[in-house]
Amino acid sequence: MRVSGFTFLRNGVLLGYPFIESIRSVLPICDEFVVAVGQSDDGTRKQIEAIGSDKIRIIDTQWNEAMQDRGYVYAQQKMIAHFNCSGDWAFYLEGDEVLHEDDLDSILASMQRHLDDPQVEALVFDYHHFYGSPEWLAVSPGWYRRAPRIIRNSIRSYSPDGLFFVVMDRNKQGRYPRAALANAPIYHYGHVRSSERMREKINQVSRYWGHQPPKFEGYAIDPQALARFQGTHPSVMVDWLARDAQQSFVPDPDYLPTRRELKHRRAMRLERWFGLELSKKHYKLVRD
Repeated sequence: MRVSGFTFLRNGVLLGYPFIESIRSVLPICDEFVVAVGQSDDGTRKQIEAIGSDKIRIIDTQWNEAMQDRGYVYAQQKMIAHFNCSGDWAFYLEGDEVLHEDDLDSILASMQRHLDDPQVEALVFDYHHFYGSPEWLAVSPGWYRRAPRIIRNSIRSYSPDGLFFVVMDRNKQGRYPRAALANAPIYHYGHVRSSERMREKINQVSRYWGHQPPKFEGYAIDPQALARFQGTHPSVMVDWLARDAQQSFVPDPDYLPTRRELKHRRAMRLERWFGLELSKKHYKLVRD
């Protein structure tokens, strides 16, 4: 079994991504790791080179600045990296997503177990979405609780944005992949970067979604959408969390939820009452 990891990056340092930690976390279970690196102003490429692994292959790319439709420029960059993968499985990690060292064996075992099962086209991970500081998790159904991050590399698939995969078994009609559980979580740190870095990130990326950047004055969220994190962080994240993560976040008990957050409150009540799971799913689960 051959495993290809892949991602895309641009100005990862300036925008506060723990991309070095992300790459290092997955390298032990990859035979190669492909990185599409856009033209950056902050030494992103040099930092990737400094990892010093012969598994890493960098592809220099040019972003289409005219592409400002619903984040599709991210899909383009993701696909450049994906289409250069040569493994049986292609493992996509975004620059703020990290694996825990304790889960690597389980992930490898899941890939091996489903390697010869053509019904399984992708592997789905549980998610720890950290919010505000490393002590808090966003848990409402407004945050996807599971997502496919490993895709079989011998099927026709593409990515309409940076988040999910679409399988094209017909020329004009796509569908979400059939999936099994990876039996491991992904640790998502995009919403605990420092407020300064988050503000810069919002200002820079909003144009690719075709709108003006919203004002960011600090982390704010419905307290009912949060839960305390009870586990341990990946060891590769220790220094980043101490140096670059926001540390001072405390949920505001007087916070006024938005209309969307009130909708999520109602969904959480339905989940508790009826044992439902109402978060968005970009896959069809066919195996546990």
